[in-house]
Amino acid sequence: MDLYLIATHFSDVTWILFALIFGLLVTFVSLPPMVGNLIAGFVLSGVGMQSGETLNSVANIGVTILLFSIGLKLNIKDLLRSEIWAVSVIHMLITVVVLGALVFAMSFSALQQFAGLSIYESILIAFALSFSSTVFAVKVLDEKGEMLSLHGKIAIGILVMQDLFAVIFLTATSGKVPSYWAVLLLLLIPLRPLIIRLLKYVMRGELLRLTGRRLALCGAALFGLVGSKPDLGALLLGVLLAGNEKSESLAKSLLSFKEIFLVAFFLSIGFNGVPSMTAVLISIVLAVLMLGKSYLFFRLLTKFKLRSRTGFLTTLSLSNYSEFGLIVGSIGVASGWMSGEWLVIIALALSITFTMSSLANTSAHTLYAKLENYLYKFETIERLPDDKPIDVEGAQVLVFGMGRVGTGVYDTLLSQYGDRLLGIDYDVDVVSKHMEEGRNVILGDATDYDFWERLRPGSVKLILLDMPNRKEALDAVNMIKRNKYQVIIAAAVKHNDCVAALKEAGVDFVFNIYAEAGSGFANHVCENVCISVD
Repeated sequence: MDLYLIATHFSDVTWILFALIFGLLVTFVSLPPMVGNLIAGFVLSGVGMQSGETLNSVANIGVTILLFSIGLKLNIKDLLRSEIWAVSVIHMLITVVVLGALVFAMSFSALQQFAGLSIYESILIAFALSFSSTVFAVKVLDEKGEMLSLHGKIAIGILVMQDLFAVIFLTATSGKVPSYWAVLLLLLIPLRPLIIRLLKYVMRGELLRLTGRRLALCGAALFGLVGSKPDLGALLLGVLLAGNEKSESLAKSLLSFKEIFLVAFFLSIGFNGVPSMTAVLISIVLAVLMLGKSYLFFRLLTKFKLRSRTGFLTTLSLSNYSEFGLIVGSIGVASGWMSGEWLVIIALALSITFTMSSLANTSAHTLYAKLENYLYKFETIERLPDDKPIDVEGAQVLVFGMGRVGTGVYDTLLSQYGDRLLGIDYDVDVVSKHMEEGRNVILGDATDYDFWERLRPGSVKLILLDMPNRKEALDAVNMIKRNKYQVIIAAAVKHNDCVAALKEAGVDFVFNIYAEAGSGFANHVCENVCISVD
């Protein structure tokens, strides 16, 4: 190994560690680590430090793995839904036109940052601000256990559409014309079954993460060899592998690794310089304008037959500026289309909107409860089939969450309650699978206010909650109590610290799955095996 190379770029490694510390510190005030990474870059830039080759290389790897993981989540069937593709296209067009006009109008002002901006440069800035953060939304939805909910799927679908627009832009601005050898890339399609079989062999853990990283970098390298955009190769290889049982596991395994590399990307943005006071004020104004972007999302989603609650929760996940905006901005700076200070302004605006969006998403259901009467006015009469309010009819026992534990509970109680037993899950695919297997399962969400308002209090006697996210389980219990349902509530949890909180909220029985599994296993063995002890 070349020790001189390590010495040359040791400072870059040190700056990444510095950014990780800042990222950890901001989490104590409920902010995303990305905000701390940007602040670290501003601080280092302020004291005269500069980034090097290593930092830029690591940042590029982070972007490549990000695009590959986005491709793994891409479901073409979902993107064909009008509430996803149409909302994405209309929202981006309106945002670019309105924000572009505002920025261009400011070019006639005395502010230095706007001086001399052409209409094309104004549109580029507006285009960079039209994206919402995929990394932020995936992180928030995953932590809340809402990735498979309807609003989670729609939010991810819109973000994927936006990411496709960004990749098209990256490809168009690369200035590269693919060679004739690019036709050979079509051979990757018949190789798909072999790659998927490879993923099944590696199973999980470190080997799966290593395979994912290699696939992302190989896809980028192959496209680079034939004169195409390497990042596009990572995305398309991810799309090629999407839609199988291992793609979701692979995407999850790459999440933490991808974020480590993206630390370098956000840190490198901060190295563009310390923001001036005017730049800070412009960033604050842009953060306020993001509220208009959020309002537009909500109105479009409700126009496309989503309930106000679904539209509101989807909007909260999209209420921020994006890391892709920074990527677009960095290309604009590198191409001489706008000044480096605009990259700093966009980074600051992104940090502010991350803070706003993080606080809003933490209290999402509480916010909706307060705004429900106002938001309800924007609903259309017609509803999407998978977003209609639910009537449980004569069911007496409800099982929320039809995963492995919930399915076991349902099958155990079936002989006793029969048709009076009802399973409920917010994942359309899970519901369809259970219905095919003959179980009485419907689509619903325990944190949906409309669901509880339509439920007849006299019919239900027992509610069982298999909800791994503590906050979501508490929200469901609070809504049950708020609507004064006289029912017995039982909940399954995975951690001891959830037991006291749920009991305090009013849960009658709390079952710790992991704690009880050991005693259940031991009792089962003792009942079936007789061992004489001398």
